[in-house]
Amino acid sequence: MILHTLLDYDVLRVIWWLLLGVLLIGFAVTDGFDLGVGTLLPFVAREDVERRVVINTIGPIWEGNQVWLVLGGGAIFAAWPHIYAMSFSGFYLAMFAALFALILRPVGFKYRSKRESPRWRSNWDWCLFIGGFVPSLIFGVAIGNVLQGVPFHFTPDMRMVYEGSFLGLLNPFAILCGLLSVAMLVMHGGAWLSVRTEGAVADRARRFATVAAIATIVLYALGGVLVWQWVGGFQWTSPHLANGPSNPLMKTVQAGVAGGWLVNYAAHPWTMLAPALGFLGALLALLGLRARWERLTVIFSGLSIAGIILSVGASMFPFIVPSSTHLPSALTVWDASSSHLTLFIMLVCAVVFVPIILGYTAWVYSVIWGKVRPRDITHGDHAY
Repeated sequence: MILHTLLDYDVLRVIWWLLLGVLLIGFAVTDGFDLGVGTLLPFVAREDVERRVVINTIGPIWEGNQVWLVLGGGAIFAAWPHIYAMSFSGFYLAMFAALFALILRPVGFKYRSKRESPRWRSNWDWCLFIGGFVPSLIFGVAIGNVLQGVPFHFTPDMRMVYEGSFLGLLNPFAILCGLLSVAMLVMHGGAWLSVRTEGAVADRARRFATVAAIATIVLYALGGVLVWQWVGGFQWTSPHLANGPSNPLMKTVQAGVAGGWLVNYAAHPWTMLAPALGFLGALLALLGLRARWERLTVIFSGLSIAGIILSVGASMFPFIVPSSTHLPSALTVWDASSSHLTLFIMLVCAVVFVPIILGYTAWVYSVIWGKVRPRDITHGDHAY
């Protein structure tokens, strides 16, 4: 109870905002190379054995990497219920498409090699491609829409009403963010394949990852320019009540502020480390691919992904999901969380279980580490 007293409501809200970012980065960095490998599968492997090699680079670990997605969804549901309600209502069709694509992955892994038919296996290979490409694109499109504001509002009795459409999500800036998401995950997946494979497959993976790293740098820079010049930011204009109730309607917000998403960088220059990491990580990954720094390249691409995600959080703080149609309904760190007690109990659980997850994840990676070779596939009893 002493710790509960010391951790004020505003402190817990910031902690859970940071933890949400950690969970998103954990998902993007670990399951990100799974998605990137799935996207690359039809292009880096040309024969059946090569494609099985590619699949088996992620076969033993993809399920464990999904833990970060489950944790992220659970954290949003419990710590940020208003955000969960808005996201899974407003983005319902987009979420359904992403989840459907993700469901194709385990089915593809399990059923692809059940028959010798080349057509059968080719069809499942393209299903695995869909399972990698579609979620990568949709997650980026979602972030692009959040940066522009989502058309929703709360009624006086706190009932959420979404006013947009699925096609409305597919606007030019959101599509650019989606392409950036695909590029950075393909870069990460290609870097992973350069570590886990050899020969022609690794060489093709490096070539595709090199193109993806260049695309990541270009698209990220273009997105930054658009955020500065075209995408109007949001600003909280009423006094902040960091310890106040979770009622988004108790504030005033200004929209369409030119360069509004860059204000935090001027106020807190240290936050510039996030976009710098996004650019530097991609640039070092590009150099690593050319110089064949295999393990370092995976680290560099992961750092780039972390920097890009952190830059979104740093730009938007304290906003999490702004509203484009009813400004006071914007969801922020200070008015969209669960109760003080709920956040505290969740923090205790996170302190206990997250280190356990990190520990067994590290152990699994240490066990499966090394090159996947064709002979491991043709003579292995447990290979996909």
